Amino acid sequence: MMLRIRSRDGLERVSVDDPHITVAQLQSLIQNQLRIPTHNQTLSTNQNLLLAKTPSDLLRFTDMSNPNTKLSSLNLSHGSIVFLAYEGERTIAGPTVQPAGSFGRKMTMDDLIAKQMRVTRQETSHCESVSFDRDCANAFQHYVNETLAFAVKRGGFMYGTVADDGKVEVNFIYEPPQQGTEENLMLFIDPQEERIVDAIAMGLGMRRVGFIFTQTIMQDKKDYTLSNREVLQAVELHAESGLKEWVTAVVKLEVNEDGVADVHFEAFQMSDMCIRLFKEGWFEKEIGEDVDPKLSKMKKDVVVGGKDVKEVDNDFFLVVVKILDHQGPLSSTFPIENRINQVTMRALKNHLDRAKSLPFVKRISDFHLLFFLAKSLDLGNDIAGLAVCVQTQTAIPEGYQLIIESVANAS
Repeated sequence: MMLRIRSRDGLERVSVDDPHITVAQLQSLIQNQLRIPTHNQTLSTNQNLLLAKTPSDLLRFTDMSNPNTKLSSLNLSHGSIVFLAYEGERTIAGPTVQPAGSFGRKMTMDDLIAKQMRVTRQETSHCESVSFDRDCANAFQHYVNETLAFAVKRGGFMYGTVADDGKVEVNFIYEPPQQGTEENLMLFIDPQEERIVDAIAMGLGMRRVGFIFTQTIMQDKKDYTLSNREVLQAVELHAESGLKEWVTAVVKLEVNEDGVADVHFEAFQMSDMCIRLFKEGWFEKEIGEDVDPKLSKMKKDVVVGGKDVKEVDNDFFLVVVKILDHQGPLSSTFPIENRINQVTMRALKNHLDRAKSLPFVKRISDFHLLFFLAKSLDLGNDIAGLAVCVQTQTAIPEGYQLIIESVANAS
């Protein structure tokens, strides 16, 4: 059988003749096939192993620490992923050296540039961690799970704050007009909506901090973390943002051994090299049907593992970001924009009625409600003032409260 080994170097494969071998025998195979000494290896079925930064962190991963444990007892089978951490450098077999210059093939300027474009794993992200407001994350995943059944892709922009130490907090997700299929996600950017969203975010003391999207249930069968199309979309948005802590989050459905489906969130940054390659136009943007989705095609050769290649494993472009959660200052109970069901004034009345016992500012402390008010009542710049009241939790001016309540009651 074939096992997939994910390490800081990306996704590699190890051939295993007997599915009932022990952990120690697997380590020997990794040493022989991937050239990593057994004494340097730490193995686990837990992907958080790759976030470990100290030797004491590694000791927490004990599921494969016993060398006599059989792989079959860990439910590892053909195609399973094992996570590998190791110390030191490794030797990778490179290409046959060919003479250059006056003793052989002349090197062009493109050749010299390619030699400088060495694609390696980026060990450290610029983002220390990303923390999701529980309610906004749940509102996003609940829709794609319960309504879309992970059959088509869905995306949104994450808004929140960035601390000086690189910690990102996501407090709401704006879902722009879009069309999703099983493989593609097309976002339709509406400049008027964007201005409203940015005005609300500014009033709330927040900014756009990342991109979130879902993978479909059929993608669970594919051998990649992100597809080449997803890498292109993610790196374009990251490059446009100009924010070094920008986060790309992926939501997917995974079926476990018991046949139960679990929703998983994963977070990454696109590597500095990935962004550079995109900005300098190295990526092939036309992707044919016959192209392996786990590989990104380059217009010119780059150096990966000592070899000149035009196809790069997408995992080389991803830097894992630790995920946390928190309870943010906003609710996420108001119907969300640009979904299948259109938001109506009746929804506004129902929302306000449900929270009658709360102060009015608390009743409208929901990004999606503020967005609906801005579009429906044509509030223009006034929406930023309302957002400031929400951020500071100060009383809403009486005139605005009367307008909002009268419009809701007229529905």
